[in-house]
Amino acid sequence: MFTAMISIIIPVLNESEHIISALGNITENATAKNIAEIICIDGGSQDDTMHLISEYADNTSFNIQVFNSEKGRAKQMNTGAKKATGSILYFLHADSYPPKSFDSLIISEIQKGNPAGCFKMKFDSDHWWLRLASWLTKFTWRACRGGDQSQFITRALFDEIGGYDERYVIYEDNILINELFARDTFVVIQEWIGSSA
Repeated sequence: MFTAMISIIIPVLNESEHIISALGNITENATAKNIAEIICIDGGSQDDTMHLISEYADNTSFNIQVFNSEKGRAKQMNTGAKKATGSILYFLHADSYPPKSFDSLIISEIQKGNPAGCFKMKFDSDHWWLRLASWLTKFTWRACRGGDQSQFITRALFDEIGGYDERYVIYEDNILINELFARDTFVVIQEWIGSSA
């Protein structure tokens, strides 16, 4: 059977406002035995982000690591993937909050034969447009995908695709997601991930 350990990769840049609640959400909603490590890749923070991560790491049973990278989410996430030891890569924004038992949900999908996917997403806002955008994320449509929904993928498939395209400063997910849809290997887990509006 597929040996499942998840490496969570979080690109950070001046995230002192969110990083502790993000790490707290991860460690409260996952089981340590399923998580190979939580990797924070810093793109040159000028605030307390690095200090806060190190402080949190000293007070948890989860393996939290910090690395530096050139600024740019694609570069940071590729750096994190190179450092990761897990058989599953889970890319998460610092202001996104996955649901309870997200680790087990991801592992279950991969064991069913779904090597990549995301969660449906809910913004922390009642604005009608954001509520509509959130509702649409439950469908497995290419147009409804984005990084705020997080992204899980087996390491083997990530390496086969070649990772994130570092030429992109924004919408860095697009090429990877296009490749996944071309392979018909994308699933949307029907649980909410929360995200900052």
